[in-house]
Amino acid sequence: MTTLLLVTGCSSEEEQGDNVDPTQVDAVEAPDLSACRVLTPEDVAAASNATRTVDCAEPHTAQTYAVGALPAELEDAEYDAQELGDFAYRTCSQKFEKFAGGDESLAMRTVVSWAWFRPSEDAWDEGARWYRCDLVGGGDQSKEYVDLPEDAKGLLSDRVSDEWLVCADGPTVAGSARVPCSEPHEWRAVSTIKLGEPEDDYPGDRLVEVRTRDFCDKSVGALLDYPVSYDFAYTWFHEAEWEVGNRRSICWARTER
Repeated sequence: MTTLLLVTGCSSEEEQGDNVDPTQVDAVEAPDLSACRVLTPEDVAAASNATRTVDCAEPHTAQTYAVGALPAELEDAEYDAQELGDFAYRTCSQKFEKFAGGDESLAMRTVVSWAWFRPSEDAWDEGARWYRCDLVGGGDQSKEYVDLPEDAKGLLSDRVSDEWLVCADGPTVAGSARVPCSEPHEWRAVSTIKLGEPEDDYPGDRLVEVRTRDFCDKSVGALLDYPVSYDFAYTWFHEAEWEVGNRRSICWARTER
């Protein structure tokens, strides 16, 4: 499930991940494309990352799928400016779909997601203006990440196995651990609803929730072939997520697995 982290960090090695490569800590040059790393949710919570790369044939939980220079209009931006997060959401989410395959709806219903990193604050002060997008084996509610294949390109293309689809293991979706659907679970993410276009203003919490609820009720009912009774749930987002580009909510169906 796609996630966006808008936190800030500092340039100390302790704040840039486990197993840090000192040559990456305050690097002004952009990092390597296609590099693989063993990242954790704690690493992804930082603004910058300098974890050592590993051979992609070895176990890893992250792969860099996009690297580039920030646009000229962001050269004078503050290190933690909202505009950086907006740019990262647009860029990394679009490139994620092209790299992993699938569409926007599928990207929100998978256990893999993306995270982005910027230079360290010291490197930023030295003029570094690059971004790095990593595909990671988990989402914002993952306690740990799963290992990725040697090359994650096209991971969500064609028929996607349950290993890469997201389910929830708990009595309710809210607060439950997100797990691959290949593991025991009680809920499966089955569809999404698009609630607006990029240029639209946020319609308000109440309207977003009601439209999501009504759509998911019908969507899950149709998916289950309209049984007499069924349980469904939905995950909807708020203005903060809307402002950085998200326009979709997620529908969940209770399963017997």
